[in-house]
Amino acid sequence: MSEPVGLRARKRERTRRAISEAAIAMFLADGFDAVSVADVAAAAEVSKPTLFRYFPTKEDLVLDRFADHRGEAARVVRGREPDEKPLAALKRHIRKALDKRDPVTGLCDDPGVLAFNRLVFGTPSLAARLAQLRTYDTDELAEAFREATGEENTFICRLVAVQVVAVTHELAHRNWAKLAGGRSADDVHQEAVVALTRAFALLGKGAEKFGY
Repeated sequence: MSEPVGLRARKRERTRRAISEAAIAMFLADGFDAVSVADVAAAAEVSKPTLFRYFPTKEDLVLDRFADHRGEAARVVRGREPDEKPLAALKRHIRKALDKRDPVTGLCDDPGVLAFNRLVFGTPSLAARLAQLRTYDTDELAEAFREATGEENTFICRLVAVQVVAVTHELAHRNWAKLAGGRSADDVHQEAVVALTRAFALLGKGAEKFGY
């Protein structure tokens, strides 16, 4: 008898997670460039073809941790409160994430998170791959903006989306850099909130006439 679909899915997810965790542990210990895909496959006890079925590129072994956040900004805009402006919803969402010390905001001083961010931001190929993945977020957010505002000029929607995605990334990187310098998340929190407020105020001034 074949396995139930749910059981197969759980097994695939366990395998995926095991491969990713093995890879990240090795990259943190020895450096991203010093560890080969074959090394990771051997450590995870899978074949290289199996590994590549789960992770098309070596960089994806690391950046899979961002998978849950892909398209998040677009989901926030689509799920915003009635009569709430898209930028206000995004600002509120990020502020909540800062208060929770969500790792995606850069404002998390857990040693493992700091080490992971150092790996990502300190490895050129990972930083470049992360920039590529942000293109997906930009596309999704631009479409969500178009739906929310009724803007017929898709260029305007994309232009605002590009700015929001770039600003969000820069704020997170700024927060992480302060923590990497030895400060605590609690110490940096208020500065992060002020930076968020100022950044979205600037975005709002340029986009408010378009309904953002």
